Amino acid sequence: MSRRIAVGLGARSYEVLVGPGLIDRAGETLAPFLKRRRTAVVSDETVWGLHGERLTAALEAAGIAVSPVIVPPGEQTKSFEGLAEVSDRLLALELDRGDVVTAFGGGVVGDLAGFAAAIYKRGIDFVQIPTTLLAQVDSSVGGKTAIDTPRGKNLVGAFHQPRLVLADLDVLATLPAREMRCGYAEVIKYGLLGDFAFFEWLEANSAAVLAREPQALAEAVARSVEMKAEIVAEDETEQGRRALLNLGHTFGHALEAETGYGEALLHGEAVAAGMALAFRFSAAQGLCEAQEARRASAAIAASGLPTTLVEVSDRAFDATRLARHMAQDKKAQGGRLTFILARRIGEAFVAKDVDAGAVTAFLRQEGAT
Repeated sequence: MSRRIAVGLGARSYEVLVGPGLIDRAGETLAPFLKRRRTAVVSDETVWGLHGERLTAALEAAGIAVSPVIVPPGEQTKSFEGLAEVSDRLLALELDRGDVVTAFGGGVVGDLAGFAAAIYKRGIDFVQIPTTLLAQVDSSVGGKTAIDTPRGKNLVGAFHQPRLVLADLDVLATLPAREMRCGYAEVIKYGLLGDFAFFEWLEANSAAVLAREPQALAEAVARSVEMKAEIVAEDETEQGRRALLNLGHTFGHALEAETGYGEALLHGEAVAAGMALAFRFSAAQGLCEAQEARRASAAIAASGLPTTLVEVSDRAFDATRLARHMAQDKKAQGGRLTFILARRIGEAFVAKDVDAGAVTAFLRQEGAT
């Protein structure tokens, strides 16, 4: 059984389907969205090798022709060069604005394919079939598409909502344990930012989720998607409440920039450390109780994710450099830093005009130089 979760955005509304076996039914599910029985499927080499045959068979069984556009795996693909390559491949397929692009992969593929769809002939529809836990609970829902630049992560992009999201839980069976933990960082984020009861449930069920026990996994993914759908419907372009979804990301993106956006530190690991830092910074500023920060960090650490700078890297970070990356964050305005901080677990808020000096001092207390 799959669960249907609506993302209510008026004419741009769509559904997220969560459950097992969705890829096998992808042909009949996607067919109503196709004016022509064809789709370009953007995927990476790893995902296509594992699951491409299954998706192709499901689509072809419904009479849908598949044109694969395969890219290298890894964050480095989400670049101007990667965008140019995918765009050129789509143009070579002679897609028109009535066709649909299918993003079949993790967050990198979803972001890259979504952004390419947003700018292809000034906009073409796309659907998301996310294949990682992180993408299923976060990046595939909400229409944020982007690429990275040497100056920062996701700084060039567009809001472009998918027509449909298929979160097939079966595909997570092939996901490496490290990638499962990265996705779990985004799951626990929802409890930390706005649902204390969900946080408590995760404290009790994190091992079951990470072990991919079907009932626990379905509950974790569905509740995460429900929370994101509610927030996106209220604030599509991140003018207000949607910024809460960036809990941990300001610290996390700075850590990713310093470690080179590669295998040394994956996005979910950076977010995990960033959330723990955000709670400890909140406590240091007198915004929340220290015990709340300790409990949040303990719950994150229990899943095997990093919560300190030392766990992120055995070399010392430069506090000034980290703060400089944060100044380039999309939420920063007028040279002042914006953070998502917390009053308690389940109650995050947007803090504007955060003093950069206070952040730098805090990072030094955390072990940066």
